[in-house]
Amino acid sequence: MFKIGDFSKLSQVSIKTLRYYDEIGLLRPSEIDRFTGYRYYTASQLSRLNRILLLKDLGLSLDQIGRLLESDLPPAQLRGMLKLRQAEIERSIEEEEARLARVAALLNHIEQENASMSKYDVVIKKIAPVRIASIRDVVANYNAQGELWGELGTYLAQHNVKAVAPCLTIDHNEGYKERDVDLEVCEVIDAALSPAALAETSRVRVYDLPAVEQMACTVHHGPFPQLSQGYQALMQWAEINGYRFCGSSREVYLQVGPDESSNVAEIQIPVEKA
Repeated sequence: MFKIGDFSKLSQVSIKTLRYYDEIGLLRPSEIDRFTGYRYYTASQLSRLNRILLLKDLGLSLDQIGRLLESDLPPAQLRGMLKLRQAEIERSIEEEEARLARVAALLNHIEQENASMSKYDVVIKKIAPVRIASIRDVVANYNAQGELWGELGTYLAQHNVKAVAPCLTIDHNEGYKERDVDLEVCEVIDAALSPAALAETSRVRVYDLPAVEQMACTVHHGPFPQLSQGYQALMQWAEINGYRFCGSSREVYLQVGPDESSNVAEIQIPVEKA
């Protein structure tokens, strides 16, 4: 038998790790001296340790490894577990390849245009569903949406409802329009509030804004009339990285103040690979 130090050298696994495997029951010493507390291992235990290291290298958790080693899993179940891990690794490789392509595209853009990093960083997010109270209407132009906000604010005040997150506007137009724009102003409300409890009107709708799996997002700082700069950055990013827009854009107003230079909004547009 081998003392833990010798077994550590033989297996090239640290003493600390061997002690931890003992604590969680993954690899118990063959014998523990009841007087000194020294741990002893046998040469045959090296095979079990190598199996642990192999499965750990494949990305299985120690809990999964323990269940694999302790239970007599049928081959079909073992194959299923390994195929699942294989799919996870393949998905991770795809994500890293996509990230590598975005880095290459940005480098190419900087080199070709002799440009610096844009002030608009674009990221892809998964947006969760939220419950909203909203008013949708065609208004004269984008700056005329204030009348819709006033109407929605009055409705919520009458029903004693407070927003629980930053408000947003959804642009339902197929493209930019100078006049007669189809906009929906939205306040995020408590998901526990039902449409029936709020007594919807012909003007106000209460519903769950659905989740979006891939939303290209960028943050704009400054006056809202300059939001077009953020949209231009998103269009350029989509072209460089091989994405296309596939839904209505949203403007989430994170900070609105009397000083327009301190305004902050996030522009969000659903995207998919072109």
